[in-house]
Amino acid sequence: MKIISKSFELKTKGNTDIIDITSKVQEKINESGLKEGNVLVFAVGSTAGLTTVEYEPGLLKDLPEIFEKIIPSNKSYHHDKTWGDGNGYSHLRASILGASLQIPFSEGRLLLGTWQQIVFIDFDNRARSRKVIVQLIGE
Repeated sequence: MKIISKSFELKTKGNTDIIDITSKVQEKINESGLKEGNVLVFAVGSTAGLTTVEYEPGLLKDLPEIFEKIIPSNKSYHHDKTWGDGNGYSHLRASILGASLQIPFSEGRLLLGTWQQIVFIDFDNRARSRKVIVQLIGE
């Protein structure tokens, strides 16, 4: 059993920017040479998260809309009073979504559904450079 840690960088636009990172994660599995195991994908930072979706135009509109309904960006949050950066909503959205995913792989391929992609969502109120950790466990 091996454990291999890798990472990659993303440039994001913020404001619920949704980026399909499936191919980047698969690339790290390919580089590792591992055939069977699990991959942990982790979003570094407290205003971004990860999930799986069908990466299609409708959902790329629906996701930001539902987050806006649940945690509005135009409301004042206690965090905003602490730091004055106006991104309290982004921290709350990220905490609900979660910072990591674990996905199995077999024969060197992610075991995702036909219409299932791994997405990174940047909730912050500005463009960012982001780091994603990919930790592979397997053989």
